[in-house]
Parts: sequence; C-alpha cells; structure tokens
Amino acid sequence: MQTASTNICESLCNMSIHEISLLLNIPQSTVSGIITTWKQLGTTATQPHRRRPRKMTEWGQHMLKRTVRRSCQLSAESVAKDLQTLCGLQISTTTVCRELHGMVFPGRAAASKPYITKCNAKRRM
Repeated sequence: MQTASTNICESLCNMSIHEISLLLNIPQSTVSGIITTWKQLGTTATQPHRRRPRKMTEWGQHMLKRTVRRSCQLSAESVAKDLQTLCGLQISTTTVCRELHGMVFPGRAAASKPYITKCNAKRRM
C-alpha cells in the first residue's frame, strides 16, 4: 500500500526544478538544494554545523578559575599572560573575558576610594 507522501514524491520526480518551484511556490535554488541534499544524504533534515573547536579545555578552565580566585584584582591581559607562562595555554584576553563571563565571574571596575592621609584619619576619629 502506497502512502500519500510516496505518491507525491513519484509525481514530483518526473517534473523539472522550475515546475516544482512553481507548484510549491518556493525558489528554484531551494528546490535544487533540497534535491541535492536528498541525493547525497538520503534525508532533508538540517545537519549539524561544524564549529571551530574550543580553545579552552576543561583543564584550562580549571586553571583559569584557580588563577582568578587566587588574585581577583588581575586584568584579563595579565591572566592570559599568567596562563601562558604557567600552563602553556596560548589564549587571548578576549577568550579570557568570554570564559570568565561563562563561569559567572563578572567583570567590574573597583570602587574608587579616596586616599586618606594620617592627618585626615585623625580628624575623622
């Protein structure tokens, strides 16, 4: 017993790309791409995209977290240099900031505190 989808496929197989695009009211390039994907992969499902591998491994993230917790006043540039010398990780300051943001270490400027001289300290007391 044939299903409705196989009947549609059989009827569309004898048509040109132009005729299919007019029938379905979609661009010819879309029809051509779908047909090519079907012939190559046997499916029209969207395939996962290849991404660039992450620069930071779990060990690198552990070392980054450890470095930041040890001295939280360091800038991202100095943290990147520390990781380069201690661990051999070649990462940029942007990568350090992105990883710390992902680990929920917020970047913020320290509150400005006025310089208090000994004389001012005596007056305040």
